[in-house]
Amino acid sequence: MVAEPSTPAAAFAGDANFTEPWSAQVRTLTRLGRHREALALLRHGDPSPPPHALALPSAAISCAALSLSSGISQIHALAAKRGLLPAADAYLLSALLTSYSRIGRLPLAHQLLDEMPLESTPHTTLRTAFNSVISGCALHALPSACFTVFRRMRAASVRFDAVTLLALVPAAPLSAVPQVHALAARAGLAAETSVANCLISTYARGGAAGAALARRVFDEMPLASRDLVSWNAVLSAHAQNGLAVDALELYRRMRGPDGGGVEPDAVTLVGVLSSCAHQGARGVGFDVERYVRERLPSFRTNVQLCNALINFHARCGSLPRARQLFDEMLRRSIVSWTALITGYGMHGHGDIAVSLFERMVSEGIRPDNVAMVGLLSACSHAGMYDEGRRYFSTMESAYKLRPTLEHYTCMVDLLGRAGRLEEARELISSMPMPADGAVWGALLGACKIHRNAELGEEAFEHIIELEPRNAGYYVLMSNIYTDTGQLDGVARVRAMMRERGLKKEPGCSYIEHKGRVHLFMADDHSHPQAKRIYELVIRLERMVKEKPGARESGAAEGGEKEVAVQPLIGFHSEKLAVAFGLLNTEAGSEIVVIKNLRVCGDCHSFLKAVSGIANRAFLVRDASRFHRFKGGVCSCKDYW
Repeated sequence: MVAEPSTPAAAFAGDANFTEPWSAQVRTLTRLGRHREALALLRHGDPSPPPHALALPSAAISCAALSLSSGISQIHALAAKRGLLPAADAYLLSALLTSYSRIGRLPLAHQLLDEMPLESTPHTTLRTAFNSVISGCALHALPSACFTVFRRMRAASVRFDAVTLLALVPAAPLSAVPQVHALAARAGLAAETSVANCLISTYARGGAAGAALARRVFDEMPLASRDLVSWNAVLSAHAQNGLAVDALELYRRMRGPDGGGVEPDAVTLVGVLSSCAHQGARGVGFDVERYVRERLPSFRTNVQLCNALINFHARCGSLPRARQLFDEMLRRSIVSWTALITGYGMHGHGDIAVSLFERMVSEGIRPDNVAMVGLLSACSHAGMYDEGRRYFSTMESAYKLRPTLEHYTCMVDLLGRAGRLEEARELISSMPMPADGAVWGALLGACKIHRNAELGEEAFEHIIELEPRNAGYYVLMSNIYTDTGQLDGVARVRAMMRERGLKKEPGCSYIEHKGRVHLFMADDHSHPQAKRIYELVIRLERMVKEKPGARESGAAEGGEKEVAVQPLIGFHSEKLAVAFGLLNTEAGSEIVVIKNLRVCGDCHSFLKAVSGIANRAFLVRDASRFHRFKGGVCSCKDYW
């Protein structure tokens, strides 16, 4: 007889007898996860008074936890010998079915289910049996098998319950979830908290459309049924699918009367901070950080929460604060490094991003694909052509990473910004996979910078095949034609947009002041301070025009032609937002503006000049990066 409990035959030989306290000890050890001790006690326990099966279910579970298939089979044989199967002991039956399923012996689980007499077995026992097998199939990612057993359950007139649905819903293909949802609603189970939470989490996998369905489930839940899991699930459904505005609105509701006193936890706050970073919602993010410091004093031990804070600060303009949090972390993950590398890249500090990357590698952390995207993007924003080429060319040899479409997009952007358009085109031709819209879009953007209409047309033809509904690319091509004086091309592109029902996304900028968000659109007069704002913009335009050296290099537009800072070209949203900031903030404070599109060349020149005239710093986050205007210059060094 071996010492290890891998073959606990002695425990079952000769109909061993067990005492109640002894069986309770086995159950307690199993519940505590001390499975080897539970089986050892089963082997050597006191065999004195009358036999019973109280220890057998726990023993089966311990065998499964230790992957002892033969042990489960021996327990099964002993139970059958005692007449406890197939239907006399529901708890034992469930334990055996669960144990077989957990270790992947699904045929034995099905065989045990087949042996059950449907007519004489209590309904609750049957339901337990079916639920165990469905859960086992779900555990091993066998959705077809799950539904086969479920259909069999329904055919046997066995009513399903919440436990059934909690296994079935996550295993279902997304297209089948609404059907399961409908069944749950007809059975009166869809509003149960656990089922609703499961539906919300599953719908969340379906992108923006799935998030809308998740929201409907959440909204239909009674207020009293919504627990922390409910709020976290619906918040994550929106945050993970880029619906930051909706996620932040849900958080506001959670913190108000609708929340029913539910307090956010670290999972909640990670989702909220992610949405703040995406949306540029600085005020909400700062409030979350205050909450973290007051309610979660040990937050530095939570790597995910620290990463979310670093990402928020890096993407919302507080780069020194992001670095401080990073330096204070007790333990860092690859996500921690990537968030900071990406942040420095967005701010144009490519040299610091590269230094951080090298430090990360030297500390034994191997970069992943996301980290490489952040690094290559940082090189692109800073014009670090040689470094970007070197890291890209050594991805496979140095880090065992095969370049993906995102990496090729970064490289096309890097080469294009550097004026190496033909090299960028050759890289696309050499790609081992077909280029997507983002890759061709990077080339088109480079053609805009360098006024290359011919190559731009080639890129545009590919783009409209891949992303025919993306209006931004049509606008970009139209702007290339405008810059090169091809008005017939502008007319053609605009006609295409009309035929396809496409409209240019309106530019908007916003600034937070005293807890309120002030949103501005181009030529927008809806703000209460509109008269004062427009008067200030006009006055500043005149001052810029009169300033010596108002004409400057057109590097921001990517060509050799000089670009005059002309007054009153248009009241673009970032000009209005900055003017509001100048009127309402204290002298010397930095004005932070978030814009949904790229800053245009005229506004870039205007903000540089005004930062010198007003002796103020402006931090503008546009669709691709940060621009910090101070003393008449921009942090991008006109390389954008």
